[in-house]
Amino acid sequence: MAGDIVPIELGLTKGDLVTLWAPRWREGDDEWQAFLGHEEDLYAFESVAALAAFIRTNDENDLVDHPAWPVVSKLAAPELEPEENFTFDLIGVPELVAGDPEALPLAELESTLTTVRTIGEVCDLEPVIKFFANHPEIDYLRGGVGQFEGRDGEALWDRIGIAVAEDWDAVLDAIDSIVTTPDVDADALSVADAEILTAEENIVDADDEAEAEAEDEYETDEEQEEEEEEVETFWSGVGIDPIKIITSETTYFSLRCYLGEDEHPVFLGRGGKISVFGSERALARYLADNHEHDLARVTTYLQVQNAAVDGTLEIEVTDANVYVLPGLADDLAEGPDAVDADQLELAVELFTDAADFAKDDSTDAALASSTPLGWYVSYLLDPTPGRMTPSPPFQTEAAAWRTLEQEFEARLRPE
Repeated sequence: MAGDIVPIELGLTKGDLVTLWAPRWREGDDEWQAFLGHEEDLYAFESVAALAAFIRTNDENDLVDHPAWPVVSKLAAPELEPEENFTFDLIGVPELVAGDPEALPLAELESTLTTVRTIGEVCDLEPVIKFFANHPEIDYLRGGVGQFEGRDGEALWDRIGIAVAEDWDAVLDAIDSIVTTPDVDADALSVADAEILTAEENIVDADDEAEAEAEDEYETDEEQEEEEEEVETFWSGVGIDPIKIITSETTYFSLRCYLGEDEHPVFLGRGGKISVFGSERALARYLADNHEHDLARVTTYLQVQNAAVDGTLEIEVTDANVYVLPGLADDLAEGPDAVDADQLELAVELFTDAADFAKDDSTDAALASSTPLGWYVSYLLDPTPGRMTPSPPFQTEAAAWRTLEQEFEARLRPE
């Protein structure tokens, strides 16, 4: 996260406006955080083209001293389009708290309020600072859905709703009062508009080309599918995968599958705990007996058990299901060049699958791009052209990763 400038979209009374946000960065011993603006004004624009035109021609704002400014101010206009997880609908907050406390709305609400709190602190807006000081219940959003279960959880959710109903208008008014849209050079705006139009045309052309290629290769794809069917393994046939998990202490084996249109992960285990075994043989022996676990409800599991009973079951783990956890935290602390992105991507998959199995959205929240760790991980797994390489220190991110690793290992139940 450090060392970057991020395009964001704010849903305000004036409409959906785009601006720039610089998360924490260091200058000597000092740590800073800022938005595109000057003195008491926060600059925001009705279009990405206007934002691009402004930053290319303006050298009097609070971000010009940021180490990434020379690169950001020269980005092509399409590269300044805010990513979906950096769009914050402040106007929509009352609607979110009026609904049920479900995972996705909660994550959206938490990220939006975190951004609002940051704006209040950076811009020294008393009504915003007062809102969060007077309503500590807002902090429970970080804990996810689990915080709002039962009678106490419902009461907590009601208090958040009351807080928004009573004081959110004052928060919006305070932010609206500092948001201004400065004049933009007409020639620079025309250039930026042309860049966006060209990018859109290129996307259409690429889609057309991809569609043509798909039609040309239709028969080839059918042949490949037939070949794949011929080499189908026992495990692909039952739709269940053996997995291998290498921790700092030992190596474990288990099973996992994905169910439904949303591909919900289901592990060999129950109650959010994953049953793991020290060897393939131990796992096979366990599968031969009757045990109570969530995977037993999968329709094809009986085939697995029958194969284990008659001794024909072989635990074969593919490379895509081998998860190596040791060293990742140290590599993250060292910097992007030290991290094996493939190993990291697999670990993220494992952590999020295990959390989904346990119906716990805290892992998703910790990996959201609005957090230091989430922003760092997103850079490593999905780098975009022109994006500044994160700069050290990465101790906060590494510590957050170690916490995720510990939480995951706590979900394992050695059998």
